[in-house]
Amino acid sequence: MTSTPFASLPPPRALTPDAPELITASRLKIGLSACFSHADPTRSLFSGKTLQYVEQSIAHWLMSTGAMVVMVPCPTGSTQRGDVTYTHYAEWLDGLVLHGGADVWPGSYGEEPLEEQWAGDRVRDDYDKALVAAFVAAGKPVFGVCRGLQLLNVAYGGTLYQDISTQVADSFVHRDAAIYDLNFHSVDIVPGSRLSALYPGVERVRVNSIHHQAIKDLSPEFVAEAYSVSDGIIEAIRRKDPSKSYIAALQWHPEFHQAGSDTIDDAAVLDDFLMAVAQVKGRAGG
Repeated sequence: MTSTPFASLPPPRALTPDAPELITASRLKIGLSACFSHADPTRSLFSGKTLQYVEQSIAHWLMSTGAMVVMVPCPTGSTQRGDVTYTHYAEWLDGLVLHGGADVWPGSYGEEPLEEQWAGDRVRDDYDKALVAAFVAAGKPVFGVCRGLQLLNVAYGGTLYQDISTQVADSFVHRDAAIYDLNFHSVDIVPGSRLSALYPGVERVRVNSIHHQAIKDLSPEFVAEAYSVSDGIIEAIRRKDPSKSYIAALQWHPEFHQAGSDTIDDAAVLDDFLMAVAQVKGRAGG
């Protein structure tokens, strides 16, 4: 079956149950990385077990286009059974999204934690990096959100600020636990960038801010596409070489945008990623 370009996929409300197999086959299948909740003796349920889950908003953001979302569980660990690998998921799925969560382990970029609470999640780092490697090897597009942006930068040789407020002088408060996704600031889009092309004529936008770590040294694999106005923190990145598979990421959370608000409508960013996914799927005859 030949693929259908993303732009011509019917909206979910137009679908009927007359040919469910055809409808399902035409939909993009997006892998979503898992969040980890490790064994915790203080937890009332599953205290000795590792839990893997996704945050509902980002799954629904991707599903808003009609794409199907599949959480990719970690195939390794002490309870591993069977022969399923990251490569199997990368070959089956059409693209990958890395979403937010725990800090990145400073050892991933050659540093010791400055404070114990910034030690991050080394297990999840290894999982995310293995996922990225598998999807990139398969030529499948990858998109990162918040921690996803930081992880991608580290995976390709970049470094992070372990804590913006203590390492960046006169920085904006990028994470406020009391108001969470209602913490906002302005971002300048780099002229001439792909992000700028997605928002023609727009130079400055308002975004949410829910992070205390950020890119320090940008990986040579990427170019910055947006910066925080108040302190110059990198807010968006994209792979430099257009001949390589698609990789892009945002430091803010597009899935938390509310219709009618004064924050950037991230539909264009999602469309850009999914168009790249559909193009790769089309070339493969999927």
